[in-house]
Formats: sequence, C-alpha cells, structure tokens
Amino acid sequence: MVMRDEELPYLRRCVELAAEALESGDEPFGSVLVSGDGTVLAEDHNRVASGDRTRHPEFELARWSAAHMSPAERAAATVYTSGEHCPMCAAAHAWVGLGRIVYVASSEQLASWLAELGVPAPPVRTLPVAEIAPGVTVAGPVPGLADEVKELHRRFHRGHR
Repeated sequence: MVMRDEELPYLRRCVELAAEALESGDEPFGSVLVSGDGTVLAEDHNRVASGDRTRHPEFELARWSAAHMSPAERAAATVYTSGEHCPMCAAAHAWVGLGRIVYVASSEQLASWLAELGVPAPPVRTLPVAEIAPGVTVAGPVPGLADEVKELHRRFHRGHR
C-alpha cells in the first residue's frame, strides 16, 4: 500500500516530533495516532534518554490505544511515524490490533545511516515490520522527508560521541 498525499501533514508532524525529541536530548523519533476518520488522537516522541529504552513513541501509542479505543477503532486507525517500528513496537502494534503503519524512514535506511555514522548496532536486530507482524499493512519510506530524518539522526549521533 502506498502513502496518499493527504497523509503528508501527519508525516510532517512526525518529523517535527522527532526534532522535538532531539531538542530535549533524546533520539529523534516521533509518531502520531490517527483515527479512521482522520482525527489526530495522540502523539508522542522518543523518551529513552530517561534510561527506560522501551519509551518509544510507537509503543506508547499502542498502550494509549489499548486503554482508550475499541478494537474496531484500533483496527481502523493509522500510526504515522518518523521511522519504521522496531521489533518491540511492531509486536505491540500487532498485539493491540492497530491498523496501518506509515513511516518516513525504513529500518533498513536507519541501519545504513547509523553504520555510516559509526554507531554500534543496537541490542535488538533491526527488522522490517512485515517480519514481526505480517498482518499489518505498511507504507513507506517517504523520500523527501527521509532526508530530514537522516539529518536529525546525524545531529543526534554527532552530538553524542
């Protein structure tokens, strides 16, 4: 499935949230949860600088949706995100029954950017959502915005050496 033009504002907001995370000293990831009718329900950015490495925005939105939405509402919703879900977040997304994922940058892109920057590999393998949650519909990457996300990661990792 491909991204539609009317989804671009949600993705731009994800990049803004990633920049907010960076400005607060955190890794640049941001996500937005949107209902089936296009209403923004919740948004968040990375909060792993606190020491809790599970504080990814996609995981937080999955938790939020489980507490505030019916199963049918979750299935109709879309999670927009600056980066493709990691395995932990993809599993949480699937377990709570959320709908589509639309991401700006893929896990493959992120892994290559981090390798270029000399960042050590994470403790969990970088995998595409489809390998973790094959029933979830995924769209991405978004070329123009992916360059912006790459720059945010470059800034973060250059500042943390």
